[in-house]
Parts: sequence; C-alpha cells; structure tokens
Amino acid sequence: MDSAEIRHRMEGARVARLATVGGDGRPHVVPISFAVGGEVLYFAVDAKPKRTTNLKRLRNIAANSAVSILVDHYDDDWHKLWWVRLDGHARVVTEKVEVEHALQLLAERYAQYRVTPPAGPVVAVDIQGVIGWAAS
Repeated sequence: MDSAEIRHRMEGARVARLATVGGDGRPHVVPISFAVGGEVLYFAVDAKPKRTTNLKRLRNIAANSAVSILVDHYDDDWHKLWWVRLDGHARVVTEKVEVEHALQLLAERYAQYRVTPPAGPVVAVDIQGVIGWAAS
C-alpha cells in the first residue's frame, strides 16, 4: 500500500490496538480510539469504566516510550483483509495547546468525545515508521 492508501484506511478505522512494553519486558496490548494529525497519532484516557486510573499503558510508556499501533480489518472474504502498523515513541502531552489540538481531532472522529471530552491524560505517538499490507 502507498501512503495515501494507508492514510485512507486509517481514517476509516474506528479502533486500533496499542502495544507497549513495560520495564519488566512484558508486552501489553489494549484497544484505543485514536486520531492522526500530521505525523502524530493521539489517544486519550477517557471516561469509559476502568478499574484504575493508574493504567498499565501509561506506566509502560513512562518506562519505555517505544510503541506499536495496529489498525486492521478482518472480513470472511479474505480478499478484503488489510492491516497498518505504526511504530513510534509515545509521550504524555503536557502543553495545553497540543492537548487542545488532540482533543479537537478526537472529537471530530468520535461523537462520544464531543459529548464527554476525555479527561486525559492525552498521549501523542510520534510516528517513526509505517508499514501496511492488503490482500488485494
């Protein structure tokens, strides 16, 4: 896939999977809602029920900022299968202007975030590599 096709498929996807690695070297994968602005992917900790606010994904990013994000599509018609993987370094966003930008991008993609904006924190993944595959 070329970069335009990758961007098109990502824009249509509603969920991705974030892979982090903790200080103990163990992988951790969770689904995320996301938005991309330029060469940065954003996600935020939102109001969906969670057992704790001390999330493993955030602890892992603090210990090791290298992450991968997988966006994919499955179909019983295997000619329609595709995936895109983004590799980069994650950081918790602290600058107010960037937080507001990320929240705006997320609200444009998800009606739920227009009703209940994520309380945060907001995480930015500075994209360093992109690879994709499609069956057709």
